[in-house]
Amino acid sequence: MVAALAGVGRGTASRVINGSPQVSERTREVVMQAVQELGYVPNQAARTLVTRRTDTVALVIAESEERIFGEPFFAGVVRGISSALNEASRQLVLSLVHDTDQAARLGGYLTRQHVDGVLLLSLHDDEAFPVDLDARGLPVVVGGRAAQWGGSFVDVDNVDGAREAVAHLADTGRRTIATISGPRAMASGRDRLDGYTAAIRAAGLAYDEQLVVEGDFSEQSGWAGMEELLARRPDIDGVFAASDLMAMGAMRSLRSHGRRVPQDVGVIGFDGTTAAETSDPPLSTVRQPLIELGRGMAEMLLRHVDAGDPAPERLVLPVELIVRASTSRAPE
Repeated sequence: MVAALAGVGRGTASRVINGSPQVSERTREVVMQAVQELGYVPNQAARTLVTRRTDTVALVIAESEERIFGEPFFAGVVRGISSALNEASRQLVLSLVHDTDQAARLGGYLTRQHVDGVLLLSLHDDEAFPVDLDARGLPVVVGGRAAQWGGSFVDVDNVDGAREAVAHLADTGRRTIATISGPRAMASGRDRLDGYTAAIRAAGLAYDEQLVVEGDFSEQSGWAGMEELLARRPDIDGVFAASDLMAMGAMRSLRSHGRRVPQDVGVIGFDGTTAAETSDPPLSTVRQPLIELGRGMAEMLLRHVDAGDPAPERLVLPVELIVRASTSRAPE
């Protein structure tokens, strides 16, 4: 019907509707006017058969629902992904994978018949990919590095951010600086610990395992980590937590022990969340560009989809130290 109203052949109408550049601008205008007049909606299944594209991208997050919906990190990254895909007229399908049953169900869906490519977020080194994506021939981009992944990824400069945070604590006169690290099974956790270690040594301080505990980026693990650190070393005067939530948990623990922030202990986090601005006291932090991280992942994946068989890309985004009241004064 569209072809007849526009006065063109069916093949020409199909090329216009599917976005082919092999038509004149005048023909495109005539066909699109006919589409509007008829209220035509393309049959997506038929269009997929012709273009071999679904215009759909899957985002797979390998975390529990509690973490995904409770931590600001994920909201920022998903916003960036969604924004970039909307601008490119692509649909986003979100899949949460935290156990083998979820992985099995996902395995039946992630095929070229359903999605054009896959974004993976929050991978752990000690866990296998939930689905063998290589066998499916799908383009894949990972958010953050992962030890078992040699393909394309977008990350932030975790090492440099942690180094700046700890150097700032040392510059304010702190000399017994502890860290609540992220999970060492994740590259971000290891990188931030490496940055801490480098800054400690650069400041002429001794690296001490008694000043290092491992968290999982949650506020509760920040509180538990700070409790353990205070039991080991009550003389702590500075803390670098590898996430803002852990830093807030650490400040809660310090208050319960009568330790003042920043007068007795300076505290700095990592993320740059909105909550850091309104904590008591406002939290110094390392801002990572979460929306830009998500956009970078989506834009890289779309390039891979268009390229067909692309070479791996790696993008590392800079971070920014933000100084607030939680580290503003040296110990009295």
